[in-house]
Amino acid sequence: MDTDGVRTRAGDLPREPGIYQFEDGEGRVLYVGKAVDLRDRVRSYGDPRSQRIRKMVGRADRIDFAVTDTETQALLLEANLIKRHRPPYNVRLKDDKSYPLVQLTDHAVPRIEVTRDPEDGATVYGPFTDKGRVETVVKALRETYGLRGCSDHKYSNRDRPCLDYEMGICTAPCTGEISEADYAADVTSVERFFEGEIGVLADPLRRGMDAAAEDQEFERAANLRDKLDAVEALHGEGDTAVSDARGAASTDVLGAAVEGNRAVVARLHAEGGKLVERERHTLDAPEGEGAEGVYRAFIAQYYAEREFPDEILCAEDPADPDIEAWLEREGVTLRVPGAGREATLVDLALKNARQRGGVSDEVGALADALGIDRPNRIEGFDVSHAQGRSVVGSNVLAVDGSPDKSGYRRKKLTERNDDYANMRELIRWRALRAVEGRDDRPDPDLLLIDGGEGQLGAAQDALAETGWNVPVVALAKDEELVITSERVYDWADDASHLHLLQRVRDEAHRFAVQYHQTLRDEISTALDEVPGVGPATRKRLLRRFGSVDGVREASADELTAVDGIGKQTAETLRTRLR
Repeated sequence: MDTDGVRTRAGDLPREPGIYQFEDGEGRVLYVGKAVDLRDRVRSYGDPRSQRIRKMVGRADRIDFAVTDTETQALLLEANLIKRHRPPYNVRLKDDKSYPLVQLTDHAVPRIEVTRDPEDGATVYGPFTDKGRVETVVKALRETYGLRGCSDHKYSNRDRPCLDYEMGICTAPCTGEISEADYAADVTSVERFFEGEIGVLADPLRRGMDAAAEDQEFERAANLRDKLDAVEALHGEGDTAVSDARGAASTDVLGAAVEGNRAVVARLHAEGGKLVERERHTLDAPEGEGAEGVYRAFIAQYYAEREFPDEILCAEDPADPDIEAWLEREGVTLRVPGAGREATLVDLALKNARQRGGVSDEVGALADALGIDRPNRIEGFDVSHAQGRSVVGSNVLAVDGSPDKSGYRRKKLTERNDDYANMRELIRWRALRAVEGRDDRPDPDLLLIDGGEGQLGAAQDALAETGWNVPVVALAKDEELVITSERVYDWADDASHLHLLQRVRDEAHRFAVQYHQTLRDEISTALDEVPGVGPATRKRLLRRFGSVDGVREASADELTAVDGIGKQTAETLRTRLR
């Protein structure tokens, strides 16, 4: 590849953090690098800095890339790709030193510790880049929840609490100072923290800091402030970690993007909790095919000829019983994560799938097509529920055509099976927050409603009622028509400005479904305690009745109509849930 070719390819790359790979004609990886701005970094190879780099560029036939959410993710992914591919033009550490992890051991009373070599069966979180920060956070967790840090040998041979108990960093389950059930609840809180619920630890630290400051215990307040900073920085790293809580040695994360008759599936692969590989696949998609169909086709065709991972995470449920049964027979778990670190990985896969080779001014094209000012900030809205239960609304943000997660919001709505009323409530909530100055985000340039003329009318009613003056359009799924108050647009399938609206609409839909799924997951645990109801049956019950409340209200005949529910199980369900 000559220097002009490098500069041309660089012009097609996004201005986002990520990694890039120079590859030869046979697909061998010659060099892996990370970048804060992929376009600028790769463009610099048009003027090689050394003879070694000049030789590498001369051997390369193509440049591949993957975007990440943060620079830290780029750092970790670069390190793992170098270890995996051993590219000849990278400097490689011979000791293969790994990043620190946090493990909760596979024990009736788990211990927590920072390690680089986790035990078999442990629940593992990481990798992290700053061991000192991780140790500070683990200490704060122990002070808050009292998890033990001693070896199993010391734990099993104690007749009185150790110094950790006296210092307040262990609740001493070894001598019965706390029951195993109460200790397990504290372990669950720690797991929730590492899976993304930062408030599990940040809120107690913040309350303690405020109380210490009020009592003029300024040294203690400063100490708690430093711990709070470490907690927030740890989650701010954006680590590409996968929890091994389910015992999965390997995980594939899939994200699909559909534009016209072309679809792209990004696959991220993690082993032992570390993201080690990523790739993008292009598929021909029939006109009108949605993401669910793309996931179905990709899973069936890709894994038919390859080794299965232990689990597959998708942004949307493929909704195909045959594929689910096939994967189940092969011992593969297929899930759509609702929240936490796994959902973050799904978001990252989607972000990679949505990257396009070329660059066009789709925002400007949208402004021209609609006859409005340039909509640099577009907010998308959608509603999700199950027959009027677990009703939620999503509010996503795209800035200059790219998702901006800091501007995402979600809201639990009134329980009812009325899409128009639900959309009116969602837009009224957003508009009132803006009008009353309670929303810290700038006003958007355009509102996009997922739906048709009815949903658009409901949104316009809410805007008129609150006096919030923002342009609003709707995008209907079936025919991909853009609806405004003046007219209906039927743009060409390959129009870049239509693709922009489709991405925002699909992201609003995904975010709403994710939140709805999270609520359903939270209430579904009541079904776990019913004999005869396993994960597959529970899933069928929730699909059929929408929620545990729906199952509770169902008649015996309605319950036995669900595959896998006999008369005895139906009666047990009705008894246990009432």
